[in-house]
Amino acid sequence: MRGDRQLAPPWVVNAFGLVGDSVPLDGGQGSSVRVGAAVLKPNCGVAETAWIAEVGHRIQHNGFRLPLPFPALDGSWVVDGWSAVEHVEGEATSDGQWHEVLGASRALHIELRHEARPSFLDQRDDRWAVADRVAWDELDVEVGSGSTPLLRRLSALRRAIDLDSQLIHGDLSGNVLSADGLPPAVIDVSPYWRPATYTDAIVVIDALLWWHAEESLVDLAAPAELTWTIWHQLLVRAAVFRLVSLDEHRSVELPEMAEQLPLYHRLVSLLERRTTD
Repeated sequence: MRGDRQLAPPWVVNAFGLVGDSVPLDGGQGSSVRVGAAVLKPNCGVAETAWIAEVGHRIQHNGFRLPLPFPALDGSWVVDGWSAVEHVEGEATSDGQWHEVLGASRALHIELRHEARPSFLDQRDDRWAVADRVAWDELDVEVGSGSTPLLRRLSALRRAIDLDSQLIHGDLSGNVLSADGLPPAVIDVSPYWRPATYTDAIVVIDALLWWHAEESLVDLAAPAELTWTIWHQLLVRAAVFRLVSLDEHRSVELPEMAEQLPLYHRLVSLLERRTTD
């Protein structure tokens, strides 16, 4: 609940030269707060925060807005685990507006295509990083009893594919903001090193799982340059990514798994049915 959420400590607010109360924000992991013209995020790494700022300043912002981190008054990128980023206007685009999310994704990834792979990706061991490696058959993990059969079914669908990887934002669903008269804003950059079209697949899987999108989105969102077989393989990997990030290394199902598992059963059945299209 919002009332139980951690707010930015006063010394953190002061360190970034901000004035005002901490206002909890929805979206993401539900931990960010707004203070004046900035958003403060907890549990941030120095290397990744500084890198996002550097890349964001280097690339062109063509067809999208990209709010960037800024340092504290003493030059530090992170203060007691908190980083600060510019606040931008807009509301999350999702239900019925997937074309805007996908459009922002493709514009962003055109600009990122020449960026080098950041070394800090190798040190990441959060549940999303682990799930990403499992999705691309680079790691095996045990999952809970409810999701084990689902992971087996998805693994049976997976085939080798050969696509070039690049820097991507791997969590765009709910992180593209729409505002009248402005390009869409892309927030909460989650860096991975995967094919650019994989981001489209994650958006589609999220839409099917959590926004009750119509199955037709699978076809409407398919990148024109891909064959159906490769697009299907990206969707399978995106489904593995979401399943394992929800239930990584768990032998006992968490309460939310009981709500999520039926959604995944429906999703896996769809991917099985569409295998040979």
